[in-house]
Amino acid sequence: MTALLSLLASKAGTYLIGAGGVLLAILATYMRGRLAGAKLERQKQAAEETRARDIHAEVQNDVGAMSPEHVRAELAKRASK
Repeated sequence: MTALLSLLASKAGTYLIGAGGVLLAILATYMRGRLAGAKLERQKQAAEETRARDIHAEVQNDVGAMSPEHVRAELAKRASK
């Protein structure tokens, strides 16, 4: 009887170790996916910020090329909306 229980306990230990390994693999995969998603989001945000900076520089160049009277007229037109 003790030999049977000992055999079952040793097999159960093997299954518990295997189940623990599977859980660790699932956790590692999940964390890796989250990190990859975060990296992708940071890249997307950086691209959007670069685009916004380019638009800002373009607008500043356009405004710098206008005469002061034309700038005032544009601002007045936009403020009245």
